[in-house]
Amino acid sequence: MQKILNFIDGEFVAGQGGEFADHFPTTGEVIAEVSAAGKADVDAAVGAARAALKGPWGKMSVQERVALLRKLADGINARFDEFLAAEIRDTGKPRSIASHIDIPRGAANFNVFADQILTSGTETFEMATPDGGGALNYALRTPRGVIGVVCPWNLPLLLMTWKVAPALACGNTVVVKPSEETPATATLLGEVMNAVGIPRGVYNVVHGFGPGAAGEFLTSHPGVDGITFTGETRTGEAIMKAAANGVRPVSLELGGKNAGIIFDDADLDKTLEGIGRACFANTGQVCLGTERLYVQRGIYDRICEGLAAKAAGYVMGDPFEDATTMGTVISAEHRDKVLGYYDKARAGGATILAGGGAAEVPGYADGYWVQPTVWTGLAEDHAVVTDEIFGPCTHICAFDTEEEGIALANNSPYGLATSIWTTNLGTAHRAAAQIEVGITWVNSWFLRDLRTPFGGSKSSGIGREGGVHSLEFYSELRNVCIKL
Repeated sequence: MQKILNFIDGEFVAGQGGEFADHFPTTGEVIAEVSAAGKADVDAAVGAARAALKGPWGKMSVQERVALLRKLADGINARFDEFLAAEIRDTGKPRSIASHIDIPRGAANFNVFADQILTSGTETFEMATPDGGGALNYALRTPRGVIGVVCPWNLPLLLMTWKVAPALACGNTVVVKPSEETPATATLLGEVMNAVGIPRGVYNVVHGFGPGAAGEFLTSHPGVDGITFTGETRTGEAIMKAAANGVRPVSLELGGKNAGIIFDDADLDKTLEGIGRACFANTGQVCLGTERLYVQRGIYDRICEGLAAKAAGYVMGDPFEDATTMGTVISAEHRDKVLGYYDKARAGGATILAGGGAAEVPGYADGYWVQPTVWTGLAEDHAVVTDEIFGPCTHICAFDTEEEGIALANNSPYGLATSIWTTNLGTAHRAAAQIEVGITWVNSWFLRDLRTPFGGSKSSGIGREGGVHSLEFYSELRNVCIKL
């Protein structure tokens, strides 16, 4: 039985909060015992992070930090197979996904933000003064301090390094609280940190749950200078309240109930390929996924038929086999939540075009399997259409006019992402400008330039990450005025 420990001040240590089990979603078996951090452990991690700010890390030049970030990327890639196995065993996702997205993108984040910090300047202004001598103003970018990083379970390494990389690039130190469902890769990264020479205390990992545990201890700790979180909206609201004590900034990427809009003139084959990924990729456990689909009436029947065929075409099985194209959901609890919405859809009179229940996978009876599912026929105020399910499912509704489709898409408290499918450039620009979301894709989905702003509107979050926008959160600008 593997033991997963906390990583504090460069050492792997047992926590004072007891232990909890880490399950392999494909089989339901316990694969590791995880040491939970108590309040004293979080204190120690925050203390180590604060000490590192004053130590060698705080004295390094930007160029020296960048060199270490590049070594981190190389270090992850050198142990690619170990990270891949750990991620698959924690999440149950297929090798075909994790090997192309989770691990390479997780490593690449360090190189992306190494490039960003080297090329992002600050502002300078010359000004006139009453005596005619003039003055020069310039800005200094300084670290914010100790950053609390609270990570989700759907893309554990990728979304953790998406936050840790820019935080370190800006000279901060971090205390990471991974999801209790996926503790392995954040811990494994501690080994790489030590191997490449990251100073002690720069990167710390504390394991555990949220309320009354490591998550709450970290987000309410007065020694934490900023908090970044990706996860559900209710947890984000709790973190924002905790951060109000001490007036600490937050960056929150929260839930979504994302809509896709397909117009009559869309390229049918390309649309079905893209929207199929948007609805079902990673077993629907993607914050950017599409759970509401609005289709102009002229191609409604063909989209319904084509998307149902996409749902039926996934292969479930051993996630380590290349032939497997869909894994489980993350846990028994989450499976029950998703299947609960499947039951609500059936009870509400939905027409089930594909799936609709639990999946039976030979040899894996105890895994957390659900069928990719497509519905029609539910009212727009039904819970299946309004609530974030976070499973491999979508509801399709027809619309007639451009204005109607946009109104339907905007009829949600969430505003994370959307995709628009059309071959008309005017339609694309008009609709993209009106959809109330943080990111809009046109004739694509999950196509990411990491320099661009990423984040949600409305109840889907606050703040933006990516490129210089990440640097704006993870650093503070100080103005210097020189009288000439």
